[in-house]
Amino acid sequence: MRTQKCHGRVIAALAGCTALVLSVTGTAQAAPHRVAPDRQVLAANDGWGAATTGTTGGAAADPAHVYTVTTWDAFKAALADGGSAPKIIRVKGTIDADGPSCASFAVPGYDFDTYLKTYDPAVWGRTKTLDSEPDDSPEGLRRASAALQDAYIKANVPANTTIVGTGKDAGFRGASLQIKGVDNVIVRNLGFESPLDCFPQWDPTDTADGNWNSEYDSAVVYGSTHVWMDHDTFTDGDHPDSTLPYYYGRIYEQHDGELDIVKGADYVTASWNVFEDHDKTILIGNSDSASTAAVDRGHLKVTFHHNLFANLVERAPRVRFGQVDSYNNHFVAGDGYGYSYGIGMESQLVAEHNAFTLPDGVAAGSILKKWKEAPVTADDNYVNGTPTDLIAVHNAQVPGEILQPGAGWTPTLRTKVDRAKAVPKIVDHCAGAGHLR
Repeated sequence: MRTQKCHGRVIAALAGCTALVLSVTGTAQAAPHRVAPDRQVLAANDGWGAATTGTTGGAAADPAHVYTVTTWDAFKAALADGGSAPKIIRVKGTIDADGPSCASFAVPGYDFDTYLKTYDPAVWGRTKTLDSEPDDSPEGLRRASAALQDAYIKANVPANTTIVGTGKDAGFRGASLQIKGVDNVIVRNLGFESPLDCFPQWDPTDTADGNWNSEYDSAVVYGSTHVWMDHDTFTDGDHPDSTLPYYYGRIYEQHDGELDIVKGADYVTASWNVFEDHDKTILIGNSDSASTAAVDRGHLKVTFHHNLFANLVERAPRVRFGQVDSYNNHFVAGDGYGYSYGIGMESQLVAEHNAFTLPDGVAAGSILKKWKEAPVTADDNYVNGTPTDLIAVHNAQVPGEILQPGAGWTPTLRTKVDRAKAVPKIVDHCAGAGHLR
């Protein structure tokens, strides 16, 4: 039997890349009786999610609050049952959450061709938004249709919940998990195929050429605390941006983010996930505005480790305000690559011990993108197997965006830190859904 080393210990390859066996207190155990994945909790010191009270999700659920679901309706019912009492929801198979069709959400009178004719820049212009359009206008009918889709594909996750996939093919197609204003949530071993927004809005004033703007992240952590996202896979699946049409000369964008962490969210660990085949991937802090700053300052503490970021365009992540620790991740650039780390308003990013695989023609200086003046720590990173000072190479190759070193803090909540050069082999074999047993 071939073996491979995952998570710092040797395991049987036939059993997959099993997570550390954890007790309900979060400590590693050598006992022969393994804790089942749905009862496992975040280990002590495993990133910001382990801070203060730690993250246990629904590990304490009694038998009455353990569910196995195979449909979207059953999943939503399980979320709602029992309020915030500890619960475990086991997802079996791939659940369609996107409804029968886009047409099923369209309100009477909505017609996309009419929408296109009404707001064609040659008719409407490019200086006025659509926000004040009345309810019976094409834009008003679009808003009403979008509200129906919104209500259907979003699922609100309560406090003290563990959602875990069983087997290799568990997950959601077109779902948007809303982890909003709650504490203590675990989401593991699930595949997420990005929601496809049926009713993007045209904004003539977004850039000089206008833009189509869409809603729905696969998962959003909104004002919540103690969240652990582990061994999940996020992808655009059968609907990558390359399949989307163009209108008014702009891509008809039907995707938003894969994982957003916003509105004062705090103490989040994202470990051993795969984020792939997407444009705007992860946003930490969603605005530079004064009102947002008042909510986000002192919060947005997030750890990313042992994640695979593959064939993404940007935002892996883009950071505002937060203290973000990103280590032992593997970034694989593909077509259309823009950048990995976005350095935003008052961000304090530490990016260490990571590996980057860049194709010919993509310069190492593009890995970091400066949006606002904020210092960053970027030590011991490898690009195509070679130690690379990401700040120095950025400053040399992008002279108009000089970055300052030194994020001003030192992460302490880490478990095992792997050698950066070994990260591609470790992460590529072990990250993503289907690796827990």
